[in-house]
Amino acid sequence: MYHLSQIITNRKNKIVILRVSLGIIFLFFGILKFVPHASPAEALAQETIYNLAKGLISKHTGLILLAIIETSLGIMFIMGRFLKIAIIIGLLHMFFTFFPLFLSSNSTYTNQPVIFTMVGQYIMKNIVFISALWLLWPIDDDKNEPTKFDGSKAQKELHKQIEV
Repeated sequence: MYHLSQIITNRKNKIVILRVSLGIIFLFFGILKFVPHASPAEALAQETIYNLAKGLISKHTGLILLAIIETSLGIMFIMGRFLKIAIIIGLLHMFFTFFPLFLSSNSTYTNQPVIFTMVGQYIMKNIVFISALWLLWPIDDDKNEPTKFDGSKAQKELHKQIEV
């Protein structure tokens, strides 16, 4: 019989909790972007995508594409499916979130280069997302090499422990 402390301290369970937490955040942020003016990051995302795409993607289309990507990432992380793909896409997404620090420094800094506006702080918190995504990359502890990771198997194991 497992005690709550054993469930909480188990490394696999921590990874499942981290993965699902990231999934909830991505899903929520993605859904907000489908609703006009619901996301506080809407204008920032639209401008960044528009500028990076050199105007080839309209601001509205860029926001919808971002909503699809974030919602899809959320679902993949919550379900524990296609994790390596989700992690790679998530890391690429996080890489692009730093572009406003260079493209629109007036909206990201009050005093360059160290005093951030709220937008700049919003961007900098993505360092935590990058760290979490890196931690989710499956590693074989014995060989210290990437290995296959079945997120659904770990989730089933967690449910078994809770039921006991």
